[in-house]
Amino acid sequence: MQQKLLRSAHYIELGSYQYWPVLLPRGIRLYTYEQIPVFLRDNPYITDGYRAYLPSRLCLRSLFILSNESVNIWSHLLGFLLFFTLGIRDLTVVLPAARAAREDFVICAVCLFCFQVCMLCSVGYHLFCCHRSEKTSRRWMALDYAGISIGILGCYVSGVFYAFYCSKYWRQVYLITVLAMILAVFFVQIHPNYLTQQWRRLRSIIFCSVSGYGIIPTIHWVSLNGGIGAAIVQEFAPRVVVMYFIAAVAFLFYISKVPERYFPGQLNYLGSSHQIWHILAVVMLYWWHQSAVYIMQYRHSKPCPEHSVDL
Repeated sequence: MQQKLLRSAHYIELGSYQYWPVLLPRGIRLYTYEQIPVFLRDNPYITDGYRAYLPSRLCLRSLFILSNESVNIWSHLLGFLLFFTLGIRDLTVVLPAARAAREDFVICAVCLFCFQVCMLCSVGYHLFCCHRSEKTSRRWMALDYAGISIGILGCYVSGVFYAFYCSKYWRQVYLITVLAMILAVFFVQIHPNYLTQQWRRLRSIIFCSVSGYGIIPTIHWVSLNGGIGAAIVQEFAPRVVVMYFIAAVAFLFYISKVPERYFPGQLNYLGSSHQIWHILAVVMLYWWHQSAVYIMQYRHSKPCPEHSVDL
């Protein structure tokens, strides 16, 4: 009986000397970096705890075991529930209390829907990346990339709407542009050739365009309101800066593979750079949601000046 139990258990390394057994469902085991397929070998500093060679059914069951993807999966699954709950609260309590217009409800719904899509696409990839089919794993990876872009563009929806709240012409121009980018990014990133070597440059261009696009309406908004010294700019610009700061810190963790680079094999299950990236992504989107609510309440408490025109 004891031997049978040990065969179904996987031992997790803590530091360099402590181990404890983890019972795994039948058909699921955890692999080392050298044992997994080549398409899963992204971070050599994470040396153990990999799920691999699983059918869809066991990928789903692996949600409830401890692996090196557990934090990645559950952080964004909880993030999805957070934004779903915030959406219900905003639409039923926050917006009615502010006497918001119909457009506010639409913008809030679109913004939080984008955040939820971002979270679910990430959950899907990190849950099914261990699929025995490389094609299936890469399809989920493409959806994950699409979800990141859609989440960023969701920030732009509310930001553009309230930044140009008193300038209907520019508000419509930027909203149409953002919505067109959401559709274009989604369909391009689920294209079968998206993850191929031939489209490598295109992937970089798309990601940089999506990430950097927000600078354009921000600069335009500052100039329309009289420059950096304007009261409304002083009120809201720091919130934009904080959002970009959180995003930059998250991206630095993502590309540098710190801290596991300095502690290879000791952060396999908790504390790796990708897990920090996931948590900061949720923090960034939550920060922007709170900022959007604040800006919405400000706009409805202080009407547009009579001399405002559509420049």
